[in-house]
Amino acid sequence: MIKLLAMTKDIERKSEKKGSIERWVPFPVDCVIYDCDGVLFDSLEANSRLYNHIATSMGRAPLTGEEVYYCHTHTVHESIRYMFRGDEELGNKALNFLKQNVDMVQFISYLKMEPNLMEVLQILKERGIKRAICTNRTTTMGPIMERFGLRPFFDVVVTALDTSKPKPDPESVSIIIQKLNVEKDRVLYIGDSEVDMETAGSSGVRFIAYKNPSLKADGYIDDHLSLLTFLSNGKSLPG
Repeated sequence: MIKLLAMTKDIERKSEKKGSIERWVPFPVDCVIYDCDGVLFDSLEANSRLYNHIATSMGRAPLTGEEVYYCHTHTVHESIRYMFRGDEELGNKALNFLKQNVDMVQFISYLKMEPNLMEVLQILKERGIKRAICTNRTTTMGPIMERFGLRPFFDVVVTALDTSKPKPDPESVSIIIQKLNVEKDRVLYIGDSEVDMETAGSSGVRFIAYKNPSLKADGYIDDHLSLLTFLSNGKSLPG
């Protein structure tokens, strides 16, 4: 409770504008949808290691920062096609190398869970708010859930394997909404990338940007605890 009160005061200080404090109007939320990479976990090192391993094994230079970011936010197949764009044959070899020679689970050890995540998931669960994961990950999501003990905290997990089209197509969010039987206007989607922003937009649900204030969103948080005081529609009241 002390930690939460301190977080609330910190949010208010950060939102001060010309002597007034920006206050957020709460609204009822039945479901919170989380992206995985960059939201549940700091996975940049894990993804960088994975895709650089594939790149160098195929004889190409290590990935640029821009390439790492792309691979960080897209499916593995999209990422490899992007890495070897302009050379379809080498791209096919890379996909085959991935299938036959790469144990993607070994890179899970480089994931770092975001601070205060488990505490907030428990609070949401106790409040009866549904929790879901919407990710462009594929086969690694199951092992991640097991390694970090996340299964009891999520009602639905939708990966790129569960859809005909990956994010930002709205199909994944539609599956979650249908399975949990919730209304769009009572759903929050938390993400950190343009892909997440577009996914929320195409799905017609509110979007909360995590650690990325450059995104167009209904709100912004830089710590999971902030969500507890931020469950809002993004409108502010006079200070």
